[in-house]
Amino acid sequence: MMNTVDPWRVPVTVAQIPDTGLHRDFEADRAAREAIAEAGGLREVLSASASLDVTPKSGGRIHVTGHVRARIGQTCVVTLDPIENEIDEPIDLVFAPPEQISDLSDLVDEAAESETEIPDPPEPIINGVIDLGRLATDALFLAVDPYPRRPDAVFEPSVESADPNDHPFAALKR
Repeated sequence: MMNTVDPWRVPVTVAQIPDTGLHRDFEADRAAREAIAEAGGLREVLSASASLDVTPKSGGRIHVTGHVRARIGQTCVVTLDPIENEIDEPIDLVFAPPEQISDLSDLVDEAAESETEIPDPPEPIINGVIDLGRLATDALFLAVDPYPRRPDAVFEPSVESADPNDHPFAALKR
């Protein structure tokens, strides 16, 4: 989904996260918002911010919770008017060292076969870094309505007038 260059980077080095965890509030600057809009096929991103708590767990895993909030500009699929939508998407993800991912994914697969709630498989910690900006961008994209419409937009198919002399066999009748 994302291109190789992440539009919004906020890297956190796992080794520098204190045992008590850390809290990060960050906002996308103009260049990041333009890059997010381009990557996500949006008309514009008027604002984007995230508020995340990063908490170390056992086994080198990291739990990230919080919200990403954004105001995005899209085009109404009915009227083609420019519209704006608010996004407030919760984030709750676990990151794990890459060598643990396959084991943890197996646990998720086992949970899928039972009736219990299925956790998401963890995301890999890449080179000892978690990119909170990428996480926020991905959550933002997941929250985007692919078919945005103005609240008052109504699709009305064009209805031809019902002229009794205007039907496919009118010429034959004549």
